[in-house]
Amino acid sequence: MFGLGTTELLIIGGIILLIFGAKRLPEIGKGLGGAIKEFRKVKQDITPNDTKEGSKEKHKEETTIENTLVEKIVKEVPVVKKGLAIKKKAEKIKKIIT
Repeated sequence: MFGLGTTELLIIGGIILLIFGAKRLPEIGKGLGGAIKEFRKVKQDITPNDTKEGSKEKHKEETTIENTLVEKIVKEVPVVKKGLAIKKKAEKIKKIIT
């Protein structure tokens, strides 16, 4: 796997365990698994267009697909979900104050 041996993988795993902690690893794995699943689903849904279109329209379509993928993947990661919830609460408080 990418030229990494057992020792290297164990060291990387240990570092990840130290950084995130044992309680967070299943949560992170679930988020990444969901993101990969969603990415594969969207990838299968995308079909090439048979007609020739202008480069601007094609670029616009690609950026729309990229934005959709980014939004779906970002919403799957648990830490980002919490951050978005905090941001919404902050915006509500800001509206109340002003």
